[in-house]
Amino acid sequence: MNRLEIARGMCAVGRRLMERGLIAGAEGNIAVRLDADRVLVTPAGRAKGALAPDDLVEVDLAGRRVRGAGRASSELDMHLTILRARPDVRAVVHAHPPTATGMALAGQVPDGGVLPEVIVSLGSVPIVPYGQPGSPELAERLRPYLAGHDALLLANHGAVTMGPTLDAAHFRMESLEQAARIVLVARLLGRVEALAPEDVARLIAQREGRGREANP
Repeated sequence: MNRLEIARGMCAVGRRLMERGLIAGAEGNIAVRLDADRVLVTPAGRAKGALAPDDLVEVDLAGRRVRGAGRASSELDMHLTILRARPDVRAVVHAHPPTATGMALAGQVPDGGVLPEVIVSLGSVPIVPYGQPGSPELAERLRPYLAGHDALLLANHGAVTMGPTLDAAHFRMESLEQAARIVLVARLLGRVEALAPEDVARLIAQREGRGREANP
């Protein structure tokens, strides 16, 4: 896939995130690895649902601008920290999914042992302690969680998902919000029926057997 195709895909994902209510205004950001030392990111201060390929900004892994007239995303440090720590990750999506973010505000996560799709596609989803948005502090708070997770809730902030393709990272964000909605409904109804431990173990084995790169 060439640079233009990647850029078009990022713009399409930005539109879908906004259409599905996972971001609003100028919220959210997307980054995709172009090659070993180049990353394409969304610009700061722009509605991600109204971007064109020429609006995207190309940087190197040190964050230096290579191409593009705009300013790279304010969350560039977070994206680059993930991409440097996870060579298997090609794309990162950051959004503010309302239900999942609400759970993070309450210090809760979607129950990991109740939805097979969540276990297989997302694995466990921890809450990263609060770090100031757009700061190196937030990037550092993420670091201890990166090796074992493909989706993270950010305390008092939002969520970030990652994957070997832009589609995988994007689908994980949608799946995270969908899971949060389902679990919230079950909690409001007064009962969350957990899967049996042996069923959870089989699903985890399925996830590991397929490889995280093969999910979702």
